Amino acid sequence: MAYLKPAIKRPNLKVLTNALTERVLIENGTAIGVVVAHKDEQHKIAGGEVILCGGAINSPQLLMLSGVGDADHLQENEIPVSLDLPGVGRNLQDHLDICTLISSSSRHTYDKLNHMLAGLRYVLGKRGPATSNLAEAGGFVSSRLVRDSRPDIQFHFLPALLDNHGRNQLPGRGMTIHACYLRPESRGEIRLKSANPSEPAAIQPNYLQTDHDLQMMLECARLSKEIFNQEIFDPYRDGFIFPEQSISTEAEKIDFIRRKAETVYHPVGTCKMGNDPMAVVDSDLKVHGVDQLRVVDASIMPTLISGNTNAPTIMIAEKCAGSMVSVS
Repeated sequence: MAYLKPAIKRPNLKVLTNALTERVLIENGTAIGVVVAHKDEQHKIAGGEVILCGGAINSPQLLMLSGVGDADHLQENEIPVSLDLPGVGRNLQDHLDICTLISSSSRHTYDKLNHMLAGLRYVLGKRGPATSNLAEAGGFVSSRLVRDSRPDIQFHFLPALLDNHGRNQLPGRGMTIHACYLRPESRGEIRLKSANPSEPAAIQPNYLQTDHDLQMMLECARLSKEIFNQEIFDPYRDGFIFPEQSISTEAEKIDFIRRKAETVYHPVGTCKMGNDPMAVVDSDLKVHGVDQLRVVDASIMPTLISGNTNAPTIMIAEKCAGSMVSVS
């Protein structure tokens, strides 16, 4: 997504909002607008400052399609180089999550909901299970491997079975604990598959690249199982679904992590803020070496925060908007 400041004229608004932004127009080191595709036609839209807000995957992709990125990679994809900025797409970080599931014969779960009845209860009285966000409890803990005074694991509890982001509907009833290591050391990257803007970017997260990250995910699973084994769960716990009850050896536990760990959608860092050679934007979120071009989303975070990324991303946008208004 790209935003032009000041706003473009009204006849072009539909084109901008319903179109695929293909690249930023850069002339003599200055961003002057964007190229968008709409109904099989290309449109050049000129404006003031160009602001990219496509997130940690699409913002670096759009920069590279515009000729801003690692020169060798751009040339491999036959893209003319506007600026050799090797940090574009690098430094990808994300929170990896592991789910521990137990089966339960209790009816105090959301697995067998009558969705129509639940919706009706909510509409008529703002009551019942439809008032829940499902992740009904959460917390932070300092593990036995913690390296400083900050908690290093985050938990979410759901009174329902959740596997593969909800895509895999498991039979029966149960409960789930999500656990993720908050400060992973692994670093991935976003690359282009081609110069075609409609082709998705190549995402290589490099999860579990370091042994410490792997040990922390094992710790996440161990603590989740320890929580479910507490006496308070005795009336509700029938047995473990994941990790499977047959798992006992270290190799089997590692295999479980590699099979079942999944993203919780917190990618950051691919257009990182800073002054080092791999930085993409400065402290005002302006792209190094290109005038009139900013990136305003989670991609500018140099390191992944120890928690959810939504509120900090809103703060980044609010701070940037405030600074732009103050200088306008």
